[in-house]
Amino acid sequence: MPTYLYAITGASHPLHLDGILGIGDPAAELRAVRTEQLSAVVSDAPAHLRAKRRDLVAHQGVQERLLADGVALPMRFGLVGPDDDHVVAALEEQGAAYTERLQEVGGCMEYHLKVAREEDDLLREILADSGDVRRLNERTRRRPGAHDDKMALGELISQEVQARHARMGTETVHRLAPAAERTAVSDPTRNHFLIVSFLVRREKAAAFTEAVHQEAGERGEAYTFRLNGPLPPYSFV
Repeated sequence: MPTYLYAITGASHPLHLDGILGIGDPAAELRAVRTEQLSAVVSDAPAHLRAKRRDLVAHQGVQERLLADGVALPMRFGLVGPDDDHVVAALEEQGAAYTERLQEVGGCMEYHLKVAREEDDLLREILADSGDVRRLNERTRRRPGAHDDKMALGELISQEVQARHARMGTETVHRLAPAAERTAVSDPTRNHFLIVSFLVRREKAAAFTEAVHQEAGERGEAYTFRLNGPLPPYSFV
């Protein structure tokens, strides 16, 4: 029977799981598999696992209960092993790494930040700063049929956008990093030039969120900062 994995804890972590059920329909019963140093909270995996709201809520509920009682490494939704024996083997093989990570994330939480900038505001800045962009822009206005100039203008603007987004993202992470233990930067998307997670100690959470609000205020209304958290430290497991 495939085994679904919710989280890894130290062997001494209290597993107060009474009344908490796992994923699936009907909901699976939770159990623990153990080594000398570690425990993994698992259940039977359903035959057809899908990211349904019911299962996502159940998955997170198990983790929230464990995190309320101590340090845990929350696994992302959908992690399935062949059986309990394979989970135990993985705990034994990677025991030192898991133990080190438990120590690292102890007393910490994750905050997830996405930053976007209004396109028109960025384009105005590029036009103001770049003489090459201004010259090509004027030529395309005078000669609407000059396709080579239009392509060159589009490529140049694209390069400028990417460079400025990269620079602004690096600056933002550099300013916020001192308030966090670790950072994990993800690839940008079409809508957000910066996507980054911060591992923050609980006692520094207020200072970190204040630093984010201050950074957003200094950037101005053309920027949108979306901060989500506190979360289980998924990005640092």
